[in-house]
Amino acid sequence: MTKRWVLSVIACTILALVSTAGYGQAVFGNIVGTATDPQGAAVANAKVTVTSQTKNTSVTTTTNESGNFSVSHLIPDVYKVKFEAPGFKSFEQGDVPVSADSTYRVDTQFAVGTASETLEITGAPPQLQTDKSDIAIEYNNTYVQDLPNSGRNFTNLELASPGTQKLTGWSHASTENPQGGQQIFVNGQHFSGTNFQLDGTDNQDPILGIIVINPNLDAVTEAKVALQQYDAEMGKAVAGYVTAQTKSGSNDFHGGGFYFRRTGANQARDPFTQYKLVNGRYIPGSKF
Repeated sequence: MTKRWVLSVIACTILALVSTAGYGQAVFGNIVGTATDPQGAAVANAKVTVTSQTKNTSVTTTTNESGNFSVSHLIPDVYKVKFEAPGFKSFEQGDVPVSADSTYRVDTQFAVGTASETLEITGAPPQLQTDKSDIAIEYNNTYVQDLPNSGRNFTNLELASPGTQKLTGWSHASTENPQGGQQIFVNGQHFSGTNFQLDGTDNQDPILGIIVINPNLDAVTEAKVALQQYDAEMGKAVAGYVTAQTKSGSNDFHGGGFYFRRTGANQARDPFTQYKLVNGRYIPGSKF
């Protein structure tokens, strides 16, 4: 009996660790690539250093026998990638943006020279996604902050993605949905089939099917709305999934303030419903 109990505990522990490892991938990004020599042959055992440009933290790996490397579990940030190998000039690629649940490729072709010589590329690498098959919309910090968003509701970012439609004629009661999460269909699928994650943790109400924590836009550094062909780790989702990453610290002290004012003064009126003056207005006054 004791032996069976011990085996059960071990099995549960292994399952918990495996599920945590697979589920957490949506929190991080990856950088992969290949190192070759001037003739196009693979360069094995080349040193690859990936450094955060805001935090100055580094991760080091080496290329395998095929010249390939992979650095995973990177916090969303902007990175630089440096390649070093004996008999070749060092190669450095800066301004590599890494988002959660995304893979970016940085390849290099070494030039003959000494390690003290460095070939530096300052332009960002092409952002054509070739290492993942999901169809998704990514909203970086600039989009999250600057896109017009009535009510500054995070779930409106999902509604800004193609193939989405807001449920009309019915909604949860305010006591069930105090943060005002939208009920949105993705490609015709019911809103409860959309999986929400916040910093890699489950953020969907298992009964109501809506977002639990509707994050403040000022706390979000990026968001991703996946619409089709997402990874198997998102097996809970049948319509799509929405991930949000909150801001992390850096080596600099930051502060800010904001003021938002929206008014009906710049709104266009609907000539079919707003064709009569009411209290001297075609459009009801609004400020928020």
